[in-house]
Order: sequence, then C-alpha cells, then structure tokens
Amino acid sequence: MDTHAPGYSADKDAVLKRLRRIEGQVRGLQRMVEEDTYCIDVLTQVSAATKALESVALSLLDEHLSHCVHDAIASGEGAEAKIAEASAAIARLVRS
Repeated sequence: MDTHAPGYSADKDAVLKRLRRIEGQVRGLQRMVEEDTYCIDVLTQVSAATKALESVALSLLDEHLSHCVHDAIASGEGAEAKIAEASAAIARLVRS
C-alpha cells in the first residue's frame, strides 16, 4: 500500500461533492423505481448517473497519472508498478 497522499488530495472536497451528488442521483433512481416510474425515464437517469461516475473515474485517473505515476517516474522508485496500476485501471474502465 502506498503511504503517499493520493493524487486527488488537493481536490478531495470537489471529488467528495461530486460523489455526494451522484449518491443523490442513485437515491433518486431508487425513488423512481419505488414510484413505478416509466422504464425509459429510469434508464435515462441510470445513464446520467453512469456518466457522472465515469467522469469522476477519469478525473481520478488523470490525477493518478499526473501525480502518482509522474512522481514515481521522477524519483525512479516504483515507476513500473505505478504504470501497471494505471494500465489495469484503464482496462477496468474500458470494460465497464
């Protein structure tokens, strides 16, 4: 486990704000299903929540590359591992 601060730490409040907004979207989806909302309307909101999560994921990936991977390359310590982690994260995002 890495003991350094995560790359997003400078933007932590903004990331948390975005995640709370997404959490609200998901609660709204639950409410829509409880209220028997039309399928297509629910699916439209699922798509919006999915895109919001993808946006957060891409932002976190960008921060990881800009900070964690960059710092590992600059220091010469653990660069291969950080690049492998980034590649694996990209692969998971593409598959999802």
